[in-house]
Amino acid sequence: QVQLVESGGGLVQAGGSLRLSCVASGRSFSSYIMGWFRQAPGKEREFVSRIHRSGTSTYYADSVKGRFTISRDNAKNTVYLQMNSLKPEDTAVYYCAASVLYYNDRSTSYSTWGQGTQVTVSS
Repeated sequence: QVQLVESGGGLVQAGGSLRLSCVASGRSFSSYIMGWFRQAPGKEREFVSRIHRSGTSTYYADSVKGRFTISRDNAKNTVYLQMNSLKPEDTAVYYCAASVLYYNDRSTSYSTWGQGTQVTVSS
């Protein structure tokens, strides 16, 4: 089973940018559908973006569409989340997750999760 480690979080001013990375260990990374989720204090975990195995299909939550870009490099076992025009409401712990079968927004479809990386956007 793949293991996931996120990095790239930090403190940024509103309007700034960050790029999150999620490195997977183990084989067959390209066989996994990958997703990014986030959880703000006192709120439920919410879907942010997903990318299909080959990277040809992506999907975004309405709240980040046009500002965030998901991508993957299967040769490096890595999925990225480029976040531009950040807003204070983007402040959350961001998690990457892997799904074997399902290409959807439901967190229950993703069987493997990273430990999360904190993103804080100041106003």
